[in-house]
Amino acid sequence: MSIPEPPEESLADVAVVDYGLGNLRSATRGLERAGATVTITDDPADFADADGVVLPGVGAFREGMENAGPYRDALVDVAESGQPLFGICLGMQMLLTSSQEAEHAGQGDVRGLDLIPGRNVRFEVDEKVPHMGWNELSVERDHPIVDGVDGEYAYFVHSYYAAPDDPEAVVASTDYGVEFPAVVANDAGNVFGTQFHPEKSGETGLRILRNFVEYCAEQ
Repeated sequence: MSIPEPPEESLADVAVVDYGLGNLRSATRGLERAGATVTITDDPADFADADGVVLPGVGAFREGMENAGPYRDALVDVAESGQPLFGICLGMQMLLTSSQEAEHAGQGDVRGLDLIPGRNVRFEVDEKVPHMGWNELSVERDHPIVDGVDGEYAYFVHSYYAAPDDPEAVVASTDYGVEFPAVVANDAGNVFGTQFHPEKSGETGLRILRNFVEYCAEQ
């Protein structure tokens, strides 16, 4: 796989949402290596000034949505404006409508951002859960975020996966006892997410992050 050389100058300004969950330091380092100037922010007013917004996430769906509550309207505005919005791991799951995770924990129904209609469901497989490790990506359709990564491997850590209402929302898939989406996107293409952690996925992840930064620069 050909990895672009680090640019001498910043390609795009990216806002990373600091809502109390997520590996902000690793995500920031990866984005900077990919050519972005990164602002870690808990101020929704910063989103509109950025070329793209990253919603990271580690942890439970309910906690993620509760913490992100003050940012919900601003994130929807980002999506509707056509700005790129990139969800990572839990951040990707939060782009969907709902998740079995809250119900499984006895916490009732929790509404996601509903930017990609669908539901996150728990693995029901003979394999060990949570799913942790490297899996091959199979690109299902064209999208700038997956340019050059078909057949490459990425690092996953999760117990739930996205089940979009529209099969066309699946940009790339992988297999762990069941085929599931590794990358999803909305109809317009500007809202997308990876179930895996690009910042932990070596050269594959760096390529994904560079694709994102270049996509931001082109919008």
